[in-house]
Amino acid sequence: MGLLFAVAVVLSYVEGMIVIPGLPPGVKLGLSNIVTMYCVFFLGTTNAYTLAVLKALSVLLMRGPTGALLSLLGGVVSVTVMLLLLRLRKQKLSYLVISILGAIGHNMGQLLGASMLTGTTLTLYYFPILILSGIMMGFVTGLVLKTVLPAVEKLDRRLR
Repeated sequence: MGLLFAVAVVLSYVEGMIVIPGLPPGVKLGLSNIVTMYCVFFLGTTNAYTLAVLKALSVLLMRGPTGALLSLLGGVVSVTVMLLLLRLRKQKLSYLVISILGAIGHNMGQLLGASMLTGTTLTLYYFPILILSGIMMGFVTGLVLKTVLPAVEKLDRRLR
């Protein structure tokens, strides 16, 4: 878990340095969420929530309390959505679909947090933009996870 947390923090830091022209304010790739998805899919509920909380604490240190609250709410909602979808997996939802819906959940958690912080529902007008960005970024992070999984599984077998 310590190594996964370190990877998530590094990915979050690197992501902060990446500027993608044309993205709406506040929209990021969500690279550190790849680590959270790994925890959700392979390490279980406790580890997934633990990583979401640890990521929020690291945001507290790097970006302050507002960022930490938004990270915590987004992370907890995202993990909850993905865990619920995994339980409903009888419909054979792919990791990609779960990733996209988890990203949308993350954005919705952050949007609700922004509404709480501002004391107004005007922030909810950002909802359509966050749905679209959740679909796009969830697709990207899901593809990255799918791409790196064979290497991670191979490493896991060697370490056992």
